Amino acid sequence: MTLNNGIRITWLGHSTFRIDYDGQVLLIDPFLTPNPECPEEDKTFDRLDTLLITHGHQDHFADAVSLCLAHQPTVVCIYEIYQYLEAKGAQNFSPMNKGGAVEVNGLRVTMTHAFHSSTITEEDGTMIPAGEAAGFVVEFPNGYSIYHAGDTGVFGDMRLIGEMYRPDLALLPIGDRFTMGPREAARAIELIGVEAVIPIHHGTFDMLTGTPEQLASATAGMDVEIITLEPGECLA
Repeated sequence: MTLNNGIRITWLGHSTFRIDYDGQVLLIDPFLTPNPECPEEDKTFDRLDTLLITHGHQDHFADAVSLCLAHQPTVVCIYEIYQYLEAKGAQNFSPMNKGGAVEVNGLRVTMTHAFHSSTITEEDGTMIPAGEAAGFVVEFPNGYSIYHAGDTGVFGDMRLIGEMYRPDLALLPIGDRFTMGPREAARAIELIGVEAVIPIHHGTFDMLTGTPEQLASATAGMDVEIITLEPGECLA
């Protein structure tokens, strides 16, 4: 699959994506420095305009504070994470909650439900409640839309997400144990009705046993393209 629409989607391993559009840079789930799958050359940025955070677990949040302080991107996140980052010195925010939508830097971002927990772990090991986990539907200026499910199990209202927002591409976790596995992700694809999927949240750690090959097998016969990227590889 190629996009040919001016958007460049780069998977940085796990659930982290860099998306370039209209000369701007969007980052979803800033897990870079400790991410064993992220290529070294992709762990730093010359600019960062927008930062989306699905929840507070370290494998989605580790570099949030440092990136906010270095680049001052507009941060879109649930309200409790906004409060945490503001206390750390971050400045630019568009806080929200599930079901709402905001417009930032040419994007329309809708926060969706996700079935998962959310805490932030401080350097001393203290765990801080971080609201609830979420997903995002991101609509770009050219009309292209992406659904990043965040960390979640499958749930019936994914059908509503498909019906209301009609995403062109879904980024779905398949690693199992902490999120959906391939079997559940295949059902999610049916509910959403999406035609293209990038499997995420797999392979980073040994406990994440689901694979893109298993997802391809589980979706055999379905009208969906499973796009398997290597960390650092892009779709454009």
